[in-house]
Amino acid sequence: MAKETAAQRIQRIKLEKNGLDVIKDIHRYAISGEDVDSEDIDRFKWYGLYTQNKNLQASDDETLYFMLRVKLLQGSMNLKQMRVAAGISREFARDTANFTTRQSVQFHFIQVRDLPEIFYRLKSVGLTSIFAAGDVPRNVVTCPVSGVDKNELYDVREITKEVNDYFDGNIDLVNLPRKYKVGISGCAKHCMGHEIQDLSFTAVEFENDRILFDVSVGGGLASNNQFAHHIGYVDASKILEVVKSVSVLYQAQGLRENRRKARLGHLITAWGIEKFKAEVEKSLGFEFEAEKTQEYTPYAKREHFGVHESKVDNKSYVGCAINGGGIGAKGLEDLADILQKHGATTIKTTTTQNFVAIDVPSDATASFVEDLSAISIDANPSPFKARTLSCTGMKFCKFAISETKDTAVALAEHLHETFPDFNETVSISVNGCPNSCAHPSIVDIGLIGSKFKNEDGETIAGFELILGGTLEGDKSRYGQKTKLKVEPKDINNTVEKIISSYIKSSQNNVGLYVRDLIKDGEFDINNLK
Repeated sequence: MAKETAAQRIQRIKLEKNGLDVIKDIHRYAISGEDVDSEDIDRFKWYGLYTQNKNLQASDDETLYFMLRVKLLQGSMNLKQMRVAAGISREFARDTANFTTRQSVQFHFIQVRDLPEIFYRLKSVGLTSIFAAGDVPRNVVTCPVSGVDKNELYDVREITKEVNDYFDGNIDLVNLPRKYKVGISGCAKHCMGHEIQDLSFTAVEFENDRILFDVSVGGGLASNNQFAHHIGYVDASKILEVVKSVSVLYQAQGLRENRRKARLGHLITAWGIEKFKAEVEKSLGFEFEAEKTQEYTPYAKREHFGVHESKVDNKSYVGCAINGGGIGAKGLEDLADILQKHGATTIKTTTTQNFVAIDVPSDATASFVEDLSAISIDANPSPFKARTLSCTGMKFCKFAISETKDTAVALAEHLHETFPDFNETVSISVNGCPNSCAHPSIVDIGLIGSKFKNEDGETIAGFELILGGTLEGDKSRYGQKTKLKVEPKDINNTVEKIISSYIKSSQNNVGLYVRDLIKDGEFDINNLK
């Protein structure tokens, strides 16, 4: 009998036991202490759990540790939730806690024995890890300042809640071909990143103040390396209907023979966008509206940093940057204390691993910002700290080749010290492997984990440099590989040379400048001025 493929194995596992039913086994393993069956480990993903790299384990430590991802619905985290998350981090996760590019928070060093208590604490404050991973609809991303931004095109909070409610533990969507990512945004700066979602809805203003939503499908990075296709516009009242139609279609028709070819975008490629659109419209019973193509904000400028007056009287929202999403137990505790001290209650995380405090009393913003600065959280961050992303990296991720979190923090700090007066937007990503969790292909300067031989002929773990990516609607482009392999010790100086060269040039767009550094597919850093 032929050995089953990875795709066949996962399909069998999902059919033999509903992923949501593994919660019974989680409790059993926690009580009995028995070894976790390898197939149940895969099912643990339905509750946001991944096994982690053993790099930081002592040689005599045989414990099976997990990363736990917890969804923050609409990116929201209130004071009680922050304090519970801080407690989980401190008691069960060795003080780890990181905000993700999908507006979630994740912890490391989680043991099975502690999961019942962790799940109980999460549920007590309205948090959940259900469908935070696995072949299911993931956390719906949205604009963090929806409902408070005076410039927003549409308040999508209620719509996003309806979609989240539809997805929440939906038994009909428990076995999708692969992960499935949806975004909804009424943001005037288009911060949600619709171009890389499987399905997205982006508010667009037309004549007579009419607001429609751009429907885009099939976007993704890594194996599904394509920008989403625009298929038309719908009224806000139709968004949930479209979500249901596309979700059911993907569940029924998605490709399951190859795990690397199973995202929604792969189905669209196989069918063609016109057939896919026609099938969705047939299911809906109406056609998408056709309107002019929208102009979108460039990726590096999609942010909400600083102090802004809210729609709510006497309230302001404050956009803040942290280092590569790293917040930790103490950071969560300190942040909750500062919010409470100044009469604020809630933060909203962003798709760039930062957050916005959304209800700060306007007369307290100056002292609020000052207190945040004391714990290294910046409301007016340097351009480098503001938009430097990093994935989990080799410390915890089994797929990572290179260390990322510390590298990203050190790089941002080095660039700020070297160019303290630099004030242009620039996006940077430090990604530990080719899987694109930190979106290295859509930033100005991307670093992708890679193994190569150094000058002494030794195989080392470092990074490959890619340049010139961005998101900007139909002007989006992927970064180009430079073929330059960089040792970890040379990262800071390499990026410094690129920024220095840009400053000396006569150009006024970092992304276009770095893209043009690659000539005929070749890049030579020694040619930089």
